[in-house]
Amino acid sequence: MVSFFIALVALVFGYIFYGKVVEKLIRPTNHRTPAFSHADGVDYIPLPEWKVFMIQFLNIAGTGPIFGAIMGAQFGPASYLWIVFGCIFAGAVHDYLCGMLSLRHNGVGVPELVGTYLGITPKKIMLAFSVFLLLMVGTVFVYSPAIILGEKMGGDTQMVMIWCLIIFLYYIIATMLPIDKIIGRIYPIFAVSLMFMAVALCFVLIKRMPVIPEVWDGLDNMKPSAGPIFPCLFITIACGALSGFHATQSPLMARCLKHEKQGRPVFYGAMIAEGIVALIWAAVSSYFFYGGAAEELGASLKSSAPQVVTLVSEGWLGTLGGILAMLGVVAAPITSGDTAFRSARLIISEFINLDQKKLVNRFIISIPLFLIALGLLWFNIEDENGFNIIWNYFGWANQSLATIVLWTETVYLVKHRKFFYITLIPAMFMTAVTVSFLLLSPIAFGFDKIIAYIIGALAVVTATGWFCHWYRKNS
Repeated sequence: MVSFFIALVALVFGYIFYGKVVEKLIRPTNHRTPAFSHADGVDYIPLPEWKVFMIQFLNIAGTGPIFGAIMGAQFGPASYLWIVFGCIFAGAVHDYLCGMLSLRHNGVGVPELVGTYLGITPKKIMLAFSVFLLLMVGTVFVYSPAIILGEKMGGDTQMVMIWCLIIFLYYIIATMLPIDKIIGRIYPIFAVSLMFMAVALCFVLIKRMPVIPEVWDGLDNMKPSAGPIFPCLFITIACGALSGFHATQSPLMARCLKHEKQGRPVFYGAMIAEGIVALIWAAVSSYFFYGGAAEELGASLKSSAPQVVTLVSEGWLGTLGGILAMLGVVAAPITSGDTAFRSARLIISEFINLDQKKLVNRFIISIPLFLIALGLLWFNIEDENGFNIIWNYFGWANQSLATIVLWTETVYLVKHRKFFYITLIPAMFMTAVTVSFLLLSPIAFGFDKIIAYIIGALAVVTATGWFCHWYRKNS
């Protein structure tokens, strides 16, 4: 448990000190924000800072810092290091800069930002990539809460499908309505539930003080069947450390901020809060798999992530606590799913220049998205391994998008003569991770580990060489 406490303190200090360093690079101004200059009553609406923080936190959380941390913790205590260093030096920086860039470019989405700094071809690639990722998110975040709710009511496929349809209908409504009608009103409540769950579980850990693997016990892979720690750990734990999905969500809140100084608590702060949630679940999972909690709860060590959530919430927090905790775990993915579809709608509308004030224009873009998502959802249900397949593709696409955004932010910092190494180093590292995973993973090429590592290293050298050439040319 000592490693857990050190990691928890490190995240808090990361926000206080490193967050301030990153903020000084941007130098927030008093200029009018898009919430006022582009107010449309649908997506551009000024909201209170506390509400924007809660929405951002819930948007980026989903099941990522929970399910990802549960699966990632099985690798061993190396998961603590990735959550802490990834969150402070990569994920929170990525989210903050993306949100602030959107804020200073009239609230545009990530493809437009990529096009501005990397060019028209990367913009088109990012458009397809981000929409693909958002559809994956919408599908995963329909199915994972439906599984939890279905298990609570019988556990058969029919019940899961009923919940999938109910959640999907909610997605349609939330995607169409102005952001302050549903999202602005109920998200803060669900965010509190998610925070309660994390805090309650943290108190349970403190009370029990279980003996679980520590960082100094060694960083060996404790679950080789999940793949090598590099790059698989860095794909498995995404939302709790670094996530490209956040780049699609930060512009949503950039359209609602009243002034630029709110950027650090909303963007950097929400990512640190998510890292804390992931850290708590990593410790809980370590206790479950390696500290004897599974036996205490009468569970199998092969329990899936949704099963672990259900067993732990009910077994440790009692009836009322279990209900509130489950509300947070179920609501978080649902609320991330609806904003995923909302982001996809806005990204496409910007690309084809279709105004979104009219309801009919929102339907024109959203209907094809919902139909594709329904097809993915059907595959998810029919194929018993469908969830794992889609999750793996989601994980790789998620981190690949984050990599592209980190390169974009690096170019921005160079052009504005700022210290660009804070994004260059994470961009280089994640280039190696995403390329190696694509080559190594059985869902893609399935190459030998050494070959995957060599090609991944070559990809980093190539990308860095391109950047150095561009830098010399433009400096």
